Amino acid sequence: MSDHSAIEPTRVASRGTWSATRAVLRRQAGLIIGGSLLSGFILAAFFMPLPFDPMMPDPAAVLKPPNSDHWFGTDRFGFDVLARTVVSARLDLPLAIGGALLSMVIGIPLGLMASTKGRIGEAVMRGLDAFQAFPLLILAVAIVTLRGNEIENVVLAIAIINIPRFMRIVRSEVLSLRESRFVEAAVAFGATRSRVMFRHLLPNVSGIILALVSLAAAHAIIVIAALSFIGVGIVPPEASWGAMIQSGAGNIVSGQWWVSVFPGLAVVIAIVSLHLVADGLEKTFDTSLSDA
Repeated sequence: MSDHSAIEPTRVASRGTWSATRAVLRRQAGLIIGGSLLSGFILAAFFMPLPFDPMMPDPAAVLKPPNSDHWFGTDRFGFDVLARTVVSARLDLPLAIGGALLSMVIGIPLGLMASTKGRIGEAVMRGLDAFQAFPLLILAVAIVTLRGNEIENVVLAIAIINIPRFMRIVRSEVLSLRESRFVEAAVAFGATRSRVMFRHLLPNVSGIILALVSLAAAHAIIVIAALSFIGVGIVPPEASWGAMIQSGAGNIVSGQWWVSVFPGLAVVIAIVSLHLVADGLEKTFDTSLSDA
């Protein structure tokens, strides 16, 4: 009798633990799937053994459809589409993440300044409104065109068009927290404005900032592909998804769909995975990016 009574609570506890685990997995399914896809991209880009050199075309294999040798086919120069699609992630993903992180580093202090009362906050917001009056993608094209299509200029363009997102989100979150009791208590104990900002307010918006970095990186993937597609971003022979799509766009009407479709799918999967990560982080920290 005593043995059965001891086993039953263990079974109940086990079922409770499994139910809680399933609830966590369901809640974080987007984060798990998105993180897995993103990790797969990165691992494939840097560690996957490639059957063909992505920088060495084969003139004897031009516009070959997908086959047992070239799984994704070849383009009009004889490059293996699979090899170049995989290798493109080595450049496009770090550029996107680097641009997003740079926009975060610049946007957070400006957002904190915009949340302050007085002339400084008003001046920062008026400047932001004037900046956003320009079409940001056209501004990115102008920056890369005028300064050159070097990698640092592409990162700078990505950062500039994402800075307003960080400024507005940080400002909105800080304004909503500024009247909280823990802030009032810190002020009552003599904390300075800067200490309240960086010690009490900023840590409480770190979750939404992480989610916004992932969202900004997804937006950056689109910008990088667009810049490369119109010929002002990363250009051949460097491998880039946007340049590959542009290279094969003219072949779609004649039936060589694979040249553009596979790098296009890579762009879609990268964007979706980053959005899933952002959504998972948003749920983890119980935040909202509806203003982003």
